[in-house]
This record gives sequence, structure tokens and C-alpha cells, in this order.
Amino acid sequence: MEKIVEQTLLYDFYGELLTEHQRRIYEDVVFNDYSLSEVAEELGISRQGVHDNLKRCSRILQSYEDKLHLVEKFVTIREKIRQIHQLSKDCDSLGKQELVSRIEKISQEILKEL
Repeated sequence: MEKIVEQTLLYDFYGELLTEHQRRIYEDVVFNDYSLSEVAEELGISRQGVHDNLKRCSRILQSYEDKLHLVEKFVTIREKIRQIHQLSKDCDSLGKQELVSRIEKISQEILKEL
């Protein structure tokens, strides 16, 4: 997964578990594309402090994912839904039985994920 997409998903799922200070730094650097120096000046801390906080936030978010696997489940289920969507487009070329069989298989996989 592309790094920025991964960071965004991790933040979407677990960002509320960071402190407000951590969220502000993470959002400013990752989403608002501010430099470490700009954030440091705005918050009255050192550039190194911003860097350390950013790394700490990334480790915290990844730690939550390592334990809970919510992003992994989301990505897997999204892919399976994409497959079902594609099957619906291909339904004319597939026999009814094959279509039903494939949809049932994908549905069971999604239910296992949940």
C-alpha cells in the first residue's frame, strides 16, 4: 500500500486515540504538508521535537493496527466488494449458477473477516 494512503487509513481509524497535541502535529505535517520547521515555529517547540512526535505518532498508530487489524480488514473487505461489483457487471457473460457461487464464496470470506 502506498505510504500516504497507509498513513491516512491508520489516522482515519486510530487518530482519535492520539492526544490533541499529537493529532495537530500529525495533521499539519502529513495532511497539510507543513514543514517540520513551520510546525515547530507555530507550536513553539524544536524541529527535533516535531520530528520525534511525528515518529512517535506513527509508531502508536501502527501499534494499534498490529493489535486490532482494522485497516487490514477494511482493505480486504473493500477488495471483496470490488470483486462483487465486477461480478455484477459480468453477470451477462456468466451463468447464473457460477455467478451465485462466486458471490456466495466472496460473501463467506467477508463474513469471516467480520
